[in-house]
Amino acid sequence: MTPPPSALLVLEDGRTFRGRAFGAVGETFGEAVFATGMSGYQETLTDPSYHRQVVVATAPHIGNTGWNDEDDESGQIWVAGYVIRDAARVPSSWRSRRGLEDELRAQGIVGMCDVDTRALTRHLRERGAMRVGVSSVETDPEALLKRVLEAPGMAGAHLADEVTTAEPYVVAAEGGQARFRVVAVDLGIKTMTPRQLARRGIEVHVVPSTTSFAEIAALEPDGVFLSNGPGDPGATEGPVDLLRDVLGAGIPYFGICFGNQIFGRALGFGTYKLDYGHRGLNQPVMDLRTRRVEVTSHNHGFAVDAPLDRATNTPYGTATVSHVGLNDSVVEGLELRDESGRILGFSVQYHPEAAAGPHDANYLFDRFVDVLADRHARGTDAQTQGAEA
Repeated sequence: MTPPPSALLVLEDGRTFRGRAFGAVGETFGEAVFATGMSGYQETLTDPSYHRQVVVATAPHIGNTGWNDEDDESGQIWVAGYVIRDAARVPSSWRSRRGLEDELRAQGIVGMCDVDTRALTRHLRERGAMRVGVSSVETDPEALLKRVLEAPGMAGAHLADEVTTAEPYVVAAEGGQARFRVVAVDLGIKTMTPRQLARRGIEVHVVPSTTSFAEIAALEPDGVFLSNGPGDPGATEGPVDLLRDVLGAGIPYFGICFGNQIFGRALGFGTYKLDYGHRGLNQPVMDLRTRRVEVTSHNHGFAVDAPLDRATNTPYGTATVSHVGLNDSVVEGLELRDESGRILGFSVQYHPEAAAGPHDANYLFDRFVDVLADRHARGTDAQTQGAEA
């Protein structure tokens, strides 16, 4: 068997790593980020939030479970590249249909293995996420560095429209008749999210990121959801304007990850880029209402700039920070209450759908159902009182 070609990785600050090709042979560019999950690499690779990012796996041994046909979070691999240390020689899971490298190669994803990922991760943690090039066709670090410096950065990138669904589709409520109808705006939605809603009796209408408020209102939704997704929330205007219309109409809202950042902007808060972000399955977050600490799944490089110690008056009600990351006090959730004190909208920066786990935050989908039920009950009461009058 012909050995795989050597591979070269060059960061934008000139730091160089060498290894061998893993996946497709070629060249790729993106933002170098590290993910700390010890499992769930298939879900990571197919998460649209990783669009234009080269993911470095901190777990030393990758590929043991191969690749199956059930765990994809979208219709394709979205990462720009994949960097690992030790590649499993033989998949050992009974669910595996082919090897990880076979799938990377089939989808044209350039990667590399035999890399000192511990040193690479420490460098990114100290210097921050940065542009990177990975090549199994270029051997000159200076030549590759030149192309890295010509590649676009993540700050200022509007990417949701590149990963959204081309056409609307419906995920039917499980268990018979739907209790509620929710419009989910796809900014890079993962497969598990509408499934979690459908399991709770919600009929989910997934729509493209460019959908107008008039088109959403025509569906007569009980609630609106904004998904996770890639890019800089500060460069994303359409969904912010859309969400302001949703909140102004009094429609209940739930957002995850990018949907949390868009929520923050709609409420008047700013956003900023984290030095190296949060990516992994083991991030501790505190629910400030219950003081309960959850172990959560994260994938974000930006965060909301909102005060942790006080409420903020907005045109739609009173906004507060509901969750905070315990590692670095980053805002991990927002809550909006109307003038009556009831929840109108809420969001979290992490992933309660977490297909690869953990599932500590799964209750948030039930919370959304409770908000929908409360709004529905109040609407029914108002109609009854109007009829009696």
